[in-house]
Amino acid sequence: MLIQRITVGEIKLPLKLPFKTALRTVTDMHDLVLIVETDTGHKGYGEAPATAVITGDLLDSMRAALALIAPCLIGKDLLDFHAILNTVHQSVLHHNSLKAALEIALYDLRAQQFGVPLYQLLGGGVPRIKTDVTISVGDTATMVRDCLHAVAQGFDALKIKVGARAWKEDVASTLAIYRAVGPGVALRLDANQGWTPKQAVQVIQALEHAGIALEFVEQPVKADDVAGLKFVTDHTLTPILADEAVFSVEDALHILGTQSADMINIKLMKTAGLSQAMAIANLTRRLRRTCMLGCMLESGISVTAAAHFAVAHADVVTLIDLDGPQLCQGSAITGGLSMDGPWISLPDSPGLGITAVQGLSNVQSY
Repeated sequence: MLIQRITVGEIKLPLKLPFKTALRTVTDMHDLVLIVETDTGHKGYGEAPATAVITGDLLDSMRAALALIAPCLIGKDLLDFHAILNTVHQSVLHHNSLKAALEIALYDLRAQQFGVPLYQLLGGGVPRIKTDVTISVGDTATMVRDCLHAVAQGFDALKIKVGARAWKEDVASTLAIYRAVGPGVALRLDANQGWTPKQAVQVIQALEHAGIALEFVEQPVKADDVAGLKFVTDHTLTPILADEAVFSVEDALHILGTQSADMINIKLMKTAGLSQAMAIANLTRRLRRTCMLGCMLESGISVTAAAHFAVAHADVVTLIDLDGPQLCQGSAITGGLSMDGPWISLPDSPGLGITAVQGLSNVQSY
């Protein structure tokens, strides 16, 4: 199975609601799509969002990097799989999301080569998982309305975006949401680096004193403020989850080894794909910790890959945040995962199970 062609294009899907966090406001999901084709007629699909405020990736910069990587892959034999992955990672520095898209497409082909779903190639498992759903920052009434709507759809875990307003407003909104949805719904706060360490402690302690048992608080402080992250972890009872602070195995080892956070959030777009995500999951397992598997604003292509990864690593991936496709109006793919409220199911077809992508624009081939 030789790599014969690599095609790149873009998909753009409007969101059901504006996606608002402490870092940005987005109204459309606009991602890069890769299709890696072989001489046997097989196609592997990958996807990369341009999340400049987190990964530094832009659509144009990823295209420029692909122009350097793609010629190095044409003609390569999938039997030399690890050598191909090394080529992807050594051809250019950084560009984690692009590398993730390439890895996803290559692992898709690898699983097709063996005739098995990707999750079986990665270790097996039960191909059904349950995700939370994101509630964007807004006024309290709007956030309560959105939470009640999500609960009516069957979601029993809500990831609530905070950190974009005065910390006392975050406390007030969380209290109002808790009263509206009741104790049977898990509340996860995601500050996206929006607080100082002292503000984070004030928010979390205020909610603890109010009797609200949050499932966790995600990335309360700046990504590079590991000392501040540890300060929050040391001064609160609520579990603290590191997200933007963890891109690599080294980051995960430092965060967990210094007890700067209780858990970490693995995202394929941060780890540059499945291979390093697996290494982080293995490290987490050795340290007897658990983690979350999350996503950026991604469609069903990369989220399907993430779901396969979560299924295969269910012993350590105990929290799922793969709601990207649920936030979009419609879908651009045929095949792949199916979503029913919070439930994600994977097909038993080889690879990702994706057979086509519709509506690609700005298409270019190598």
